[in-house]
Amino acid sequence: MENKKKMIFNVLFLFLVFAATIYGVFHGGEDLSEIAEILKTVNSYWLLPGVACVIIFIWGGESIIIFYMMHTLGIHLKKWKCFLFSSVGFFFSCITPSATGGQPAQIYYMKKEKIPIPVSTLVLMIVTITYKMVLVVIGLGLMIFGRGGFIRTHMYNIRHIFYLGTGLNVFCVASMLLLVFHPVLARSILVKGMELLEKMHLMRYKSTRIEKLNASMDQYHTTAVYLKDHIMVLVNVFAITLFQRFALFTATWFVYKAFGLSGTNAFVIILLQSVISVSVDMLPLPGGDGNQ
Repeated sequence: MENKKKMIFNVLFLFLVFAATIYGVFHGGEDLSEIAEILKTVNSYWLLPGVACVIIFIWGGESIIIFYMMHTLGIHLKKWKCFLFSSVGFFFSCITPSATGGQPAQIYYMKKEKIPIPVSTLVLMIVTITYKMVLVVIGLGLMIFGRGGFIRTHMYNIRHIFYLGTGLNVFCVASMLLLVFHPVLARSILVKGMELLEKMHLMRYKSTRIEKLNASMDQYHTTAVYLKDHIMVLVNVFAITLFQRFALFTATWFVYKAFGLSGTNAFVIILLQSVISVSVDMLPLPGGDGNQ
């Protein structure tokens, strides 16, 4: 009975979010019939590889990374479970500012599968770091090698937003790397945060809470040491993430071709899409809207 109630609630919540999304897109008076007429001109054969790119992004990217990292840590999961984790993260990232809701939702569902929170937290931090590391490599690469060419030709008027986005991603990656490989600092931040919440009377003081925190941080530290000693795991994850990210960027090229457009080569379209991601990824915009 309880499971049925949860399922009904989840379905209703999904429809509510879908309805709110449709309203947000079309409430400004856009002519639906005109949009329908435009869609009739689309070459669906070009859209098929675009859909494949999105599937690769969700299933062939993050879910494979989660599956791979969990197995290296001795946690054996089925691939379809990892696909569900990835789908949950993708959905909640698309409806929350700066895509911040994805990882907490994934941790929640991983906990249901008996995966310790310290382990799932560290794994998802590595996923996030490599995810943003790709953007950092693109951003710094363009700043170093494309300043006089690509930036001036295609994005000169928005270069300051691009520089800001690159800087924020560099800061984010550096901060998370510090937390991953410096567990003492991570523990100190958590303890200070708990003390602050207790002072604000948002959390009751419990002596057992510190004991649980220490036990969790021991597990976190063990996992961090393992990853630090197995750098090739991180290299492999970065390579998979690089493929995953560019699969999504390439979907833009297929949509471009589906509308019968021409005159700009695939390299420029894909790189421009990656520039948009670099520029807005860290800005407080709804995750799904920020990359359009």
